[in-house]
Amino acid sequence: VSLFFFFLHLFRFFFTNWNTMVKYLLVTGGVLSGLGKGIVSSSTGMILSSCGLNVTAIKIDPYLNVDAGTMSPFEHGEVFVLNDGGEADLDLGNYERFMDITLSRDNNITTGKIYSTVIERERKGEYLGKTVQVVPHLTDAIQEWVQRVASISTNSNYQTAPDVCVIELGGTVGDIEQGPFVEAMRQLRYKVGAENFFNIHVSLVPIVGVVGEQKSKPTQSSVRELRALGLAPDLIACRSSRPVDADMRAKISSFCNLPADHVISVHDAANLYRVPLHLQEQGVVRIVLEHFKLDVPATLGDSLGAWIKLTDQADRLMNEEVPAVSIAMVGKYTELKDAYLSVSKALQHAAFAANRRLIIEWIDSAALEAQQEKDEYDAAWRQLKRADGVLIPGGFGDRGVEGKIMAANYARTQRKPFLGICLGLQIAVIEFARNVLSLPDATSTEFDETTKNPVVIFMPEGSKEYMGATMRLGMRRTDFVTEHSIAYKLYGAAYVDERHRHRFEVNPEYIERLQKGGLQFVGFGDEGRRAEIIELPDHPYFVATQYHPEFTTRPTKPSPVFLGLLLAASGQPL
Repeated sequence: VSLFFFFLHLFRFFFTNWNTMVKYLLVTGGVLSGLGKGIVSSSTGMILSSCGLNVTAIKIDPYLNVDAGTMSPFEHGEVFVLNDGGEADLDLGNYERFMDITLSRDNNITTGKIYSTVIERERKGEYLGKTVQVVPHLTDAIQEWVQRVASISTNSNYQTAPDVCVIELGGTVGDIEQGPFVEAMRQLRYKVGAENFFNIHVSLVPIVGVVGEQKSKPTQSSVRELRALGLAPDLIACRSSRPVDADMRAKISSFCNLPADHVISVHDAANLYRVPLHLQEQGVVRIVLEHFKLDVPATLGDSLGAWIKLTDQADRLMNEEVPAVSIAMVGKYTELKDAYLSVSKALQHAAFAANRRLIIEWIDSAALEAQQEKDEYDAAWRQLKRADGVLIPGGFGDRGVEGKIMAANYARTQRKPFLGICLGLQIAVIEFARNVLSLPDATSTEFDETTKNPVVIFMPEGSKEYMGATMRLGMRRTDFVTEHSIAYKLYGAAYVDERHRHRFEVNPEYIERLQKGGLQFVGFGDEGRRAEIIELPDHPYFVATQYHPEFTTRPTKPSPVFLGLLLAASGQPL
């Protein structure tokens, strides 16, 4: 018996010490939402990575949805798709792009996921007849999830557990739905020890009045509320439209009981890639490393050196004297730019490589349709015609579809460089079938289930009853069937692995007919069963993909098909 308890204590000792090897950096927000917690989280993770640390990230979304998959882009911005098919908050895209990591669905925690886990355990009898409550059962489930995911490396350069896990807590301190997560983080801080837990609190410093005076009261109130819930910030990131002056930061440090250098300014930047450098300049790395007692030199690593060059390049390309390239983004959610965040970032990354100043012409596809108001119709067509290239991104529903078909027709007939993504590929196929194959009623069964020429159809294995997580999702392989194609030249490989998110596909029964008409199908997935890449061989650049190449782009490694679009649109060789 004594030997049993000896080994039990030994196991607990090693388990506890192994578990606390991971340091937890929590990012909370106060005053109001939309302050940029995601950029602060991504930037902090990026500069810690530059010191040679293995960093991972978790996003907590307190909404009841299981994931972002069924949410409207107008409601929550784009749905970011991960390798394993997880449909997540767009902040995970920022994490991947800034930190160059690959996340999974478990790196996005929602209230829906936690409640589902707890209820499933209760139904299985795992709580042994206990009354299941928010505390401890829900908060325990949150902590278990965080600690499990925090121990999994998301950086391909490391095989060991991460050194630091950045946790962004969505919403605003004081929100009702955020309560269980704040309490779980308070308990986690106690469990792992204050020396292994660091809280960055992002708060607003508004500028009011004619003289533009900065005010500290919202931040003071936000910190007071956070402390009342059991958490205390170790560093305050003050968001403002202009740099927060030293006196204001000193005042906040005094009222919030923090050293003066633990209150930093995170002001608006024309170039978001400057934010990590702003944090570095204000000593964030030094402060975090000292707190965690990590024996790592707080010096600029090679990755941050490359980031500095990237940032300088981005600044230079904002100069009006730099040659510009304009891309018409023809979609149905253009009123909310975050609905196409990854697409716009992919264009930006390609512009860096093409050495061009990027101009995006945001066009509501419905405005291109003849029944619209004349002024709106004329303005939309002027935008389309003055653009150097055309991009039709993914989407769902029939609103604005005819406008997208018109845009694809314009790009094809006027030899404008064109890139279609997901629905954009389907639109290109429909347009070609109507105007080249003379099938005027050709369309997708998504828009007309009774059409006589369904060139795009619902995938047989899909579900029409359940919407969430029932699409063809995640990383899948596309094999090139010919080396004589633009896409093959751009990728430089016999296959490509990219992320997918779709319910509809090109009807296999029409592929041969479309190819005879001149539309090339150069890439197929699922062992040749699904069309993935199409091209027009006699066009400067007419490429469309069923997959979403924007989800794997990086600032220094642009997506090949986006780079091809930018090169063609700016008159450069591919």
